[in-house]
Amino acid sequence: MSPGGTLTLGDLTVSRMGYGAMRLSGPGIWGPPGDRETAIAVLREAVELGVTHIDTSDFYGPHTVNELIREALHPYPENLHIVTKVGAKRTPDKGWPSALSREELTAAVHDNLRNLGVDVLDVVNLRLAGEHGVFPIPVSITEPFEVLAELRQQGLIRHLGLSHVSAEQVKEARAIAPVVCVQNEYNVAQRANDGLLDALAAISVPFVPYFPLGGFTPLQSGVLDDCARRVDATPMQVALAWLLQRSPNILLIPGTSSLPHLRENIAAADLELPKDVVADLDALA
Repeated sequence: MSPGGTLTLGDLTVSRMGYGAMRLSGPGIWGPPGDRETAIAVLREAVELGVTHIDTSDFYGPHTVNELIREALHPYPENLHIVTKVGAKRTPDKGWPSALSREELTAAVHDNLRNLGVDVLDVVNLRLAGEHGVFPIPVSITEPFEVLAELRQQGLIRHLGLSHVSAEQVKEARAIAPVVCVQNEYNVAQRANDGLLDALAAISVPFVPYFPLGGFTPLQSGVLDDCARRVDATPMQVALAWLLQRSPNILLIPGTSSLPHLRENIAAADLELPKDVVADLDALA
């Protein structure tokens, strides 16, 4: 049974409660995990609990997270779909500069193919963000997205998505090739993407919020804690449940390197928030 139900990415059916693998790398999303055996166990248990959507990138580590996924899960179950992203790279000072040239994007796709151990990538998101997470980069998306569209035509990628983008950039990309998902920051307190989320729902494009619990003021955190007590759940579970109830086109990819936290996150898919709790959470923003 898929936690949270299912949505489609193009012709791929995935669980609405997915798993974000970024946190399996070392501190600063750099290097290998401190506990490799636990990292492997988290990936395997996620799949055992019904997760069929794993989010990753070869620039996590770099390389180490994709290598972990391959070690833990390859050969992959037929119903498991891995979504990766390109458009950035890691530097020795642990920076995240953009990598949007034809050569960089092509190399990144081949790095993901090799380290995941696949012949074709299920979904590749083009990530647009500056060195310090500036969102969105006010540039045309046409040239880099055309490169990915060409790689898709070559059979290296099944579907394309976007990350860290504006509504205008989504429109620009959709004029080039189908966009099966958009991944932007969004949570119960940070709702700058409300309009984009609703616009995507209207055209049945899944929205994948990252940073599902963060950026809260002390007052907002207090309200979230109170709501969690009222439904006998953790604040993270309440925040995730609110997202699932916010819109039917939302896919979740909470990340953790802890087995107990993984189980808590997936259990949030079964948490039905009552109207009064939803109203209090809606008022946070």
